[in-house]
Formats: sequence, structure tokens, C-alpha cells
Amino acid sequence: IRRERSRGRETSGSDIFSPLPNTHTQVIYVGRNPRDVVVSLYHYSKIARQLKDPGTPDQFLKNFLKGEVQFGSWFDHIKGWIRMQGKENFLFITYEELQQDLHSSVQRICQFLGRLLDEEALESVVAHSAFKAMKANTMSNFSLLPPSLLDQSHGAFLRKGICGDWKNHFTVAQSEAFDRVYRERMRGLPTFPWDVDPEDAGPDPDPRPDPSPSPDQASEPPHP
Repeated sequence: IRRERSRGRETSGSDIFSPLPNTHTQVIYVGRNPRDVVVSLYHYSKIARQLKDPGTPDQFLKNFLKGEVQFGSWFDHIKGWIRMQGKENFLFITYEELQQDLHSSVQRICQFLGRLLDEEALESVVAHSAFKAMKANTMSNFSLLPPSLLDQSHGAFLRKGICGDWKNHFTVAQSEAFDRVYRERMRGLPTFPWDVDPEDAGPDPDPRPDPSPSPDQASEPPHP
């Protein structure tokens, strides 16, 4: 969210570019399989004290599909940003891609930022950016925050850091319901890595048509 203090204006998502058509601000957008986003946000909502109780996993999934969760609709968010694709100051990369090949991903990010690193510096960045390292780092695992803000006695801020964990939570019925809503909301947009294989990583999305049936909601409780 960008706030313009002088005019009291608040914008979100790609709207930050609207008042700055000639901006040279560089933006790196990290996309992730929305099924994993559901699981991650649910667990985060259980430990973040400023957020309301997420309720049951099944109800949370329904709310997510309707955009009635913290930070709003995932669908609207990524649809707003993907229109920036192709601009020289915008880089789209996926969480799956970072997991599959962190070294190449860091190189790509450095190239985008115009900050080329020698191999020693690059390896250092990769080592410190690995999930295991970040989970152990107090500067990134939020363990220094008081329980009144983030109660990690009910779960870690950085949990697993894997791709495809949604398969351990969604029932078949929930997965099918999610897919129906996803196809409807993402119709006509590029193909993302998780559209081919939820655990696959890949380059920037490619255009494709996407006919789909009408959306539906989840109806069965997920696996614990």
C-alpha cells in the first residue's frame, strides 16, 4: 500500500503506478500458487494477533475464494499487477521458481536491478536467502516480535517453505471447488507455472485462452 501523505490518498496493488506514469520505481512481484497461499495465510492468521480468528479451514477457504480475507482478493491483486508485464521496471517471478533454482533466480533479480554480483557475493546471497537460513535468522523469522503481536507459540511465522503443501490440506471436493473459481476468475489471463503443475517453476507466464464453468464454493472440511 502506498500512502500520499500530502493529499491523504491511499492506493493498493498496481494502482501505485497510476499517479506516476513516468516512474522508474522498480517492482519485483512474487507470485505463488494460490492454493499454497490459502494454507499459508490461514496459518499466519492464527498467530497474528491483529487479525481476526480465521475460523475453520473450510470457512477460511470459502472466504478466500470470495476475497473476504486479510489483504483482499488474491485474484484481483495478481490481475492488477500482471498488466504491468513487459514494462522494463517490472519483474514477475514465482515462489516456485525461487524454490526450484534459487541461484538462477537471484541472478535474474540482480540483472533486473542492474546490480551484478561476483560469484562469491552471489553465493552469499543465495545462502542467506535459503528458507532454512531465514527460518533460523531472528531478523527474518520475526521471533523478536512480542507475543502480543505475533504469537508463535501457536505456530512459526516461517513454517515449511515448500511448494504443494496445499495437497496435505485440501480435500478432493475443495480442490475441485477451488479450480472452478480459479478458472472463472483467471479466464483469459496468462498461464502460470502452477496451472501446468502446482509444484512446477518456470519463466514469465505465456498467454492462453481459458474457458471455464461457473464458480462454486468449497463444501467439505479439509484434512487437518
